[in-house]
Formats: sequence, C-alpha cells, structure tokens
Amino acid sequence: MHVDAKTGPEQRGRRRLTAEDRRKQLVGIGLMMLRTQPIHELSVDAVAAEAGISRGLLFHYFPTKRDFYVAVMRAAGRRLLRVTAPDPALPPPEQLRQMLLSFVAFINRRRDSYISFVRGAAGGDAFVVEVYAETRAALTARVLALLDLADADRPASPDRLTVHAWLAYVEDLAIEWSGLSASARPCSAEALVDQSLAALKALRTL
Repeated sequence: MHVDAKTGPEQRGRRRLTAEDRRKQLVGIGLMMLRTQPIHELSVDAVAAEAGISRGLLFHYFPTKRDFYVAVMRAAGRRLLRVTAPDPALPPPEQLRQMLLSFVAFINRRRDSYISFVRGAAGGDAFVVEVYAETRAALTARVLALLDLADADRPASPDRLTVHAWLAYVEDLAIEWSGLSASARPCSAEALVDQSLAALKALRTL
C-alpha cells in the first residue's frame, strides 16, 4: 500500500494543538522544570525548546514572561490544593489529619521549589505574593470548613486569623523538618502532624 510522505503514520498521529492545549502543555513543562529550579530561574527559551516551538510563539500564548510565570505559579498552587485534598468520606478530624500529612509530604518532595515559592512571597515579588496569598487563603478556608466554623469567612474573624497564622507555623515546621536527613529528624511525619494539631487546639483555647 502506498503511503504519501506527507501523510505517513508519524504525521497522521500528530494532531495540531488547540491554543488551550498549547497553554496547558507550556505550563506543564514549566511545572516540571519548577521541581529543580526556582520560578525566577525558569528559562522561557528552555520551555519553548522542550515544547518544540519558538520563543516568539510562546509569547503568542503568554504576552509577557510575567504572564507565563503567573500561569505556572497558579498551576503549582492548584496542584498543592489538589494533592492535599482529603477524602470527603472520612470524618472531619481525619480529613484534617490526612490533609496535613499530604501537605508535609508535598513539601518534603519539592522542598527547594516550595522554599523559592515562600521566599518569593516574603521578598515581595508581586506575582508570587498574589498566588501565594490565593493558595494560603484556599487552605485556610478548607481547614475552617473542616472545623465547622461557619462565621469564619470574615477577614477579621478571630478563627480565620488563627488558622491562617497556624498554617504558617505548620509550613515552617515542615520546611525545617524536611531539611534534615532522615536519621536526624526528631520525629516521623505522623508525629509532626500530631504536634501541629495539638498546637491548633492550644491556639483555639487562647
């Protein structure tokens, strides 16, 4: 059977990406590279090369480097929320514990990129601050819902302020713990989570 060189198996199996699919592909490549380097060191040239397109075409989908970085950081935030989402079939206290275990595991796996995320926010980089704040607010809302604190969605709610600050404590604890070698860690991830839950209980009684 004759196969036209322009429509051979390789060409027929390759479909043209829609604009949305291309954006998802580029963001996915950015997320993959974010595992080993901070967002500010992410090279759009390297991302474009990995996708098999030109730098100029990348900027067709993302008008500026900042737009691309924001898209990658937002995707990273959504991934964190997704992987820490607890099983809704569990009782709320178990859901909260499961969420924290997943949070600690996430930081342990991606410590360097997570630290660059936190430090970028602390350093005042506008797009990192924005995404970090969105992610922290979503985690805070999830904890408040699991604690059944109905009125805590108000910005000035004492419960909301307490949980928001407590998450910073858990985050820092997980970052420091994950930076130690396995043999030097003073406790297991499970014990770290138990300590964090005890801290939340103590804070809520103040």
